[in-house]
Parts: sequence; structure tokens; C-alpha cells
Amino acid sequence: MKKLFDELAYEVSKKTTEKYSTSFSLGILALKPSIRDSIYAIYGYVRLADEIVDSFHGYDRQRLLGRLYLETSYALEEHISLNPILQSFQETVHKYNIDIDLIRQFLHSMKMDLNEVDYNSERYKEYIYGSAEVVGLMCLQVFTEGDKQHYEELKPYAMKLGSAFQKINFLRDLKDDYHVLGRTYFPNLDMAVFDNALKTQIEDEIHNEFKEALLGIKKLPASAKFGVYLAYKYYLSLFAKIRKKSSKEILENRIRVPNMEKAYVALKSYLRYKTAYL
Repeated sequence: MKKLFDELAYEVSKKTTEKYSTSFSLGILALKPSIRDSIYAIYGYVRLADEIVDSFHGYDRQRLLGRLYLETSYALEEHISLNPILQSFQETVHKYNIDIDLIRQFLHSMKMDLNEVDYNSERYKEYIYGSAEVVGLMCLQVFTEGDKQHYEELKPYAMKLGSAFQKINFLRDLKDDYHVLGRTYFPNLDMAVFDNALKTQIEDEIHNEFKEALLGIKKLPASAKFGVYLAYKYYLSLFAKIRKKSSKEILENRIRVPNMEKAYVALKSYLRYKTAYL
């Protein structure tokens, strides 16, 4: 029965999410059960592409990413894939009429990671749009469940949240991105002169995006609001830790939020949500 394969496909996407991200896994658990599988499917797919460009060293990553592009196209056209992650993803894309251009833009940004790119302001915005903002928009199409008017209203906020998350990732991963992968995403950044003033400038951008994103979170459907709010609060706690560190410290260490602290953030967020403070 194909039903068994579909169940397996979503389970693989769920396990992939749990393996790679505690924060997003807990955030997804706070969503309405009927939409959880679809968000797992989206995360599993973007994680697969991200692993190709970030982790598969010693392999032909250009060819592997090209194959993923083709297999994605076949899966969307044929409404089926033998790859469980692609199977759950194409089911989700068709169920919620997710814009194919968002997927193309995402894969374009992944391709940018395969080459040395001079991230001026224009390319920086292009990369963030494709690697993070469009992922937020895919999720938003699930959250709004076909309500196009609501989707368009919340679209700018979802993009701000995705952008803020990505910029925090850039700061958190600055050490490995630079020393291991040879990348720097921030525009016109000379790592030799990365100092506290530049770090503060980036943090101010993130702070403003977080403020705008929260306005949109408050307008989300009840089925999605707490889950997205929880992810927002997790990233806010990571951001707070990063802000307390010097530019030198984040170049030397990857900043993390311990699981016990995440549990505290979850409890505090839940209480705030239930008392209608959000």
C-alpha cells in the first residue's frame, strides 16, 4: 500500500529534523498536529540540500546538487519519488500549492555555496532570500492553509524572521564557515578586521528584524502561532548569548544554547503564550 510508503517518507523527514535541530523539532511539536508532518517535510528537504553543500567534501557536490535539482523536478512532475525525503516534500508542495519559484530560488542559493562568491550587498540579500526567506515562505503557505490573503499579509514578516534566523546562524557559525568552508557571508567583510563595531552593526540589523517579525507572529493562525513563537524565542536566547560575546570570542568558539536552557525557554514561552501576553 502506498499509504505505508507515505508514512515512512514523513517519518524519515521527522527523524532528519530531530537529528539536526533540537530547536526546530521542539518548535514543530508545538504546532497543530495536522500541519506538523508538512513542516518536517520542508525542513528535511532543505536540510538534505544543505548537507550536500556543507558536509559532502570529497564528493562531486556540484553533481550531487544538480541531481537533487533534477530529482526534485521529477518528483514534482510525477507526484512521487523513491527518495523518502523528496516524497514527503513533493506531497507537501502539492497539498499546499507551494510556489515552485521558491524552491528554485532555494536551490540557487545552495548552488552559490559551491563557489567562492564575493558577497557584496546585492549578493548577500540574494543569498539570504534564497537560503532562508523562501523557506519561511514555504512554511507560511502551510500555516495559512490556502488563505492567499492571509499569506500575502504575513509574507513580509515571515521573510524578516527567516532573515534574522539566518544572520544569527552566520554569526554562530562564523568560525567554521571561515576556517573550514572558506566562506564569509556578510557583505564586504574582511575577517582580518572583524571587530566589535562591525559585530554590533550586524546585531542591530538582526534586532530590528526580530522586532518586525514578532508583529507577524502575533497574526499567525492559532495552529501555528505558538510553534513559530517558540522557535523565535529559541533563536532570541541564542542571539542574547552571541551579543554578550566579543568579536574575538565568536571567531574562536561556536556559541550554543544547552538543552536544559532550551527547556526553560520552552516553559517560559508556554506560560507567556497561555496568559495571552503574546
